[in-house]
Amino acid sequence: MPSKEFYVMIERDEDGLYIGEVPQLKACYSQGETIDELIQNIREVIEMCLEEIEEESTTEFIGIQKVVV
Repeated sequence: MPSKEFYVMIERDEDGLYIGEVPQLKACYSQGETIDELIQNIREVIEMCLEEIEEESTTEFIGIQKVVV
């Protein structure tokens, strides 16, 4: 199976945990106490998400835009 590239949006919550979400895959997120732990965990979640969906259901990540209100 060829490698696929995914982007992970990373935030830190009020408890200091890193939360990662993959915008291209629905309900694909994980957490970790460090960024390295988060990345290891999110890789496992991505693999599980890919097993459950068809390739056509992924979306293309375009980018992140900051909006000031």
